[in-house]
Amino acid sequence: MCGIVGAASRNNIVDVLIEGLRRLEYRGYDSCGFAVINGDDAKHPIERARTTARVSELAEQGKDFCGTLGIAHTRWATHGKPDTQNAHPHISGGLIAVVHNGIIENYESLRTELKTAGYEFSSETDTEVIAHLIHQSYSASKQADLVASVRSVLPRLHGAYAIGVIAQDRPDILVGARVGSPLVVALGSDENFLASDALALAGRAHSMMYLEEGDVAVLRASGVEIFDQSGQIVQREHKAMPAQADSVDLGPYQHYMQKEIFEQPRAIGDTLANIASFGPELFNADPEEWKKFDQILILACGTSYYSACVAKYWLEDIAGIPTQVEIASEYRYRTTVPNPNALVVVVSQSGETADTLAALRHAQALGHQYTLAICNVASSAMVRETKWNFLT
Repeated sequence: MCGIVGAASRNNIVDVLIEGLRRLEYRGYDSCGFAVINGDDAKHPIERARTTARVSELAEQGKDFCGTLGIAHTRWATHGKPDTQNAHPHISGGLIAVVHNGIIENYESLRTELKTAGYEFSSETDTEVIAHLIHQSYSASKQADLVASVRSVLPRLHGAYAIGVIAQDRPDILVGARVGSPLVVALGSDENFLASDALALAGRAHSMMYLEEGDVAVLRASGVEIFDQSGQIVQREHKAMPAQADSVDLGPYQHYMQKEIFEQPRAIGDTLANIASFGPELFNADPEEWKKFDQILILACGTSYYSACVAKYWLEDIAGIPTQVEIASEYRYRTTVPNPNALVVVVSQSGETADTLAALRHAQALGHQYTLAICNVASSAMVRETKWNFLT
């Protein structure tokens, strides 16, 4: 699960990008990187640092960088091995830099097309395809309109993704776009931010907006504009920033797996501390509505899937209700026969797991209307898109 952080400011934002990545370390990653542009010099090249080490090593690499506009990224490898060449940001022609969450399903055909057009690839990623496509459109534009170039490329990309884009000769704007993957715009004082997870910017910004499907955001130090799929300027609802969670800090532990293992007793205790009884009321649900359920379908990935397998035994043994557990990454591509009286439960630590989100949307498209999210993050896409939620 990748992480994106971006910033447009009147001041040096390198420390902001690094701190944002540190707060996203809890998601896990195998490489990281950032790129910045100095807003005082439109001729200055994009400065970039990338590593397969930790964010602390990235900070050391970029300690002498200075930029008022930038993008940063933590990567879990999907296309291409975890190495420095495949780490984000990816740069095309020294002009366009891109960070990307998600998967471009038609990247191979686009890659072939771009090679025919003369573009050379330095990585194995699907992300580099995006950078070259935007570069191609931007270079051909008489007005050098970065926003228009990004918007022209989006319909060509098949899949679920979120991107952050900067151009070397436009040190005043950062462009973000989302199709299927979450992206947040956060507002500060003479600085504005982009992130895949609001926790990356907690304490830095005073409010935030969730981009909706197909939105393109244009960030400047002075303000933000959001365009919908039709190209119209729109207003999105402002929300309060979440408090910074202790869970994103590594603390005294060597790594996040160790932290999660040793924090399990406390985490369970904290979750159960204020629960007097277990019933529909716990989820702010109508008890009469819950009497309809004759099946539970749980969708999850990774360790959340293993937890769901344990829950199946308990639910069938204690509650006596048939329970089905599906790996979200497989369920999302299957055509199933929906049970209108089933409760669909999605489980994700972050509430942003791409395959689990896609599986939830697939279930809803099939006609499932009763959905419950179990996750840690109140501001996550999964919580927003389900009928009920339970925060652990």
